[in-house]
Amino acid sequence: MSYFSFNTDKYRAVEVYTNSQNMALLEAALNYDPNPSKGGGNITIVGGTALLPDTGPSGTLANIEDKPPGSYQISIYVVRDGDSLSQIAQIFNVSVNTIIWSNDIKRGSLITPGQTLVILPITGIQHTVKKDDTLRSIAKKYKGDLEEILQYNGLEEGSVLAVGDIVTIPDGEIATPVYSGYSQLISGSGGPSYSGYYLRPLTSGRKTQGLHGYNGIDIGAPYGTPILASASGVVIISRNSGWNGGYGKYVVIKHNNGTQTLYAHNNSNIVYQGSNVVKGQVIGYVGSSGRSTGAHLHFEVRGARNPF
Repeated sequence: MSYFSFNTDKYRAVEVYTNSQNMALLEAALNYDPNPSKGGGNITIVGGTALLPDTGPSGTLANIEDKPPGSYQISIYVVRDGDSLSQIAQIFNVSVNTIIWSNDIKRGSLITPGQTLVILPITGIQHTVKKDDTLRSIAKKYKGDLEEILQYNGLEEGSVLAVGDIVTIPDGEIATPVYSGYSQLISGSGGPSYSGYYLRPLTSGRKTQGLHGYNGIDIGAPYGTPILASASGVVIISRNSGWNGGYGKYVVIKHNNGTQTLYAHNNSNIVYQGSNVVKGQVIGYVGSSGRSTGAHLHFEVRGARNPF
């Protein structure tokens, strides 16, 4: 991969006076992060680095601690000449399957220069296979979707699991805590509260599910109900086809306060990547695309509290 980025914070010049001449010497920065720059060239990073959830006791509990709000923002990456999925995964500290799963990439397919990849910081459960476990029994145990599990883990429905194998269940749930002192957390639910900043994205409908996943809620409404931009900003993602990690057709808007809002399972989107939108503008219509049962809007706030 051809990758270069120079950060002026990486080094600071120290003036040394010798024989009436100035020489600029480079001194290592006193930065807690040895690699503070995470982009360069044609790379666009939105909101920071995407991180996989931590693995908890016995390799089962994923969300054992609440990360800073910025850790949950979605990133985008523009593929360059010579890039590979493994190199991109290393940049963002995620697994290759995270990128494959969230971009509907088929096994064995090649990525091409100029292609835009969405890096979702997925949430879910990592399960260590035990005797008599099957993919269906694992999916049932954690309330996961079998097709998602197959795609994310690169498995076929008839795949035989070996004791000790690790299977990731995207958006999996644990009915009860597996370790005293730990419980499931809503990812990214912390952060500041911006009173009055966000508009309810639907003028009708009712909330059918409270906080879940990445600080999201579900609002049930009829097919075709207009979806409104919750705040002004720039559209960074608008996907009008595909599974997209279960979101189906969805839109992500970046706002001036550093947060993002996500609108998923849409019937259609009417804004495009790079569009500037204003608060209350129609950006799409309610549907049931992706991993969805019935028409509703899945609405997330990343980087702040969800006021709804």
